[in-house]
Amino acid sequence: MDQTRSPHLMKPEDLLQQLHPTPTQKCTIGCPILDRLLNGGIPCNSITELVAESGCGKTQISLQLLLSAQLPTSLGGLSGSSLYLFSESPFPIRRLVQLSSAFPTLNNPLEKILTHPLHSAHHLFDVLSELDSLLLSREFSSDPPIKLIVIDSIAALFRYEFENNARDLKQRSGLFFRISSKLKEQARRFGLAVVVINQVVDVVDSSDGLRIGNWTYLYSSERKVCAALGLSWANCVNTRLFLTRHEERIGQEVIGDDHCVRTQTRRFIRVAFAPHLPDSYCEFVISREKVFGLER
Repeated sequence: MDQTRSPHLMKPEDLLQQLHPTPTQKCTIGCPILDRLLNGGIPCNSITELVAESGCGKTQISLQLLLSAQLPTSLGGLSGSSLYLFSESPFPIRRLVQLSSAFPTLNNPLEKILTHPLHSAHHLFDVLSELDSLLLSREFSSDPPIKLIVIDSIAALFRYEFENNARDLKQRSGLFFRISSKLKEQARRFGLAVVVINQVVDVVDSSDGLRIGNWTYLYSSERKVCAALGLSWANCVNTRLFLTRHEERIGQEVIGDDHCVRTQTRRFIRVAFAPHLPDSYCEFVISREKVFGLER
C-alpha cells in the first residue's frame, strides 16, 4: 500500500512521539527550591496564575521572572524578553533594578523588558488582539523574542467595569473566556509563559463554599480568603499558585513601661491546582536582592 496516499497511516516515529511527547519548556523563578516545587519553573504554552492579598510577594515573583526569562535555556531561562502589562500603580522600576543585581550575567536586562499600562478589561483584550504582529516580528528580528507575558493584575481590571447583576456577570464571563482563549492561543503559538496576577476576597461563610482545586479557602493574615473572580475565571487558567502570609510571634521586649511583641512575617506559596503538580507548598523569603525559597 502506498503510504503517501493515506493520511491516516502513521509512521513508527510518529507513534513514539505520541507516547513520549516533547517536555514542556519551563522558566526558572530564579531559585532552585522554588523551581523544585514547580517541577522546573513556570510552564510555557499555558496560563499560570498567582493569587494573593497585598504584600504577599506576587509582584516580587513576577519581577524576578522578568529577569530570569532572559537567562539562557541552559540555566533554566527562555533566552527571551518579556512584556509586563500593568493596571495598578506605576511600574515598579526601582524594585526591578534592585532584583537585577542578583543576575550579574545579564547584559542591560531592563532593555529586554517591555511595559504597557492597562485601563480596563476591554483594553486588555484589545492589546492582546494587536499583540500577534509584535510577537511575530520579534521572532525574525535581532531583538530577543518575547517569551514571557505578565498581567498585573486581572482582578483590578474587572473590579469597577461590571455590576453584580445577571446581565453584567454574563458579559464578564464571556470576556474572561475571550481573554484567556487569546492568551492560550498566543502561548501555544509562540511558546510563551503567561503569568496572571489575581487578588483575593474574604470568605464570609465557608460552610457552603465552592472547592476549587485543593481547598475551598486559605488563611492569610489571619483572614479566610479565596481567589477573586470566582469559578468562571478559575476555569480559564491552567495552574493556580496561592501565596499567603502570616505574622508569627518570636518574642517580647520591654521598652520603658511598654511591653512590645516582636513578630516576623512568614510567606508561603502553595499549589492550588495544576495538571502537572501535586498538592504541595514551600516557604519563601523576600530580601533586598531576590526572592528565594526555604528548605523544609
